[in-house]
Amino acid sequence: QVQLVESGGGLVQAGGSLRLSCAASGRTFSTYDVGWFRQTPGKERRFVAAISWSGGNLKYADSVKGRFTISRDNAKNLVYLQMNRLEPEDTAIYYCAAKVGPYSDYPSVYDYWGQGTQVTVSS
Repeated sequence: QVQLVESGGGLVQAGGSLRLSCAASGRTFSTYDVGWFRQTPGKERRFVAAISWSGGNLKYADSVKGRFTISRDNAKNLVYLQMNRLEPEDTAIYYCAAKVGPYSDYPSVYDYWGQGTQVTVSS
């Protein structure tokens, strides 16, 4: 069983930066791949970035490539999403999710989810 808690969201001006954290409980967290997703009202949850259990494999949505960086610290049971050059279109609730096995763009295959953290980017 893994429990995930996101933090680090907030209000930022366009062009600014935020770093989201995903804190996990559970001794086996280092064996899980982790994804970040985001969701706006009335829209489906969409893939943002993912990282393999070792941190050796990464994937980004085209819309955030070059601006966002995903990383993890397995010793601390943390996964980060560094978000730079934020745009109003990045406004959403951001969720982290974990799964055993290779990460995926599809939220339905993830086993565990956090409660989300709101990111608002003003123009």
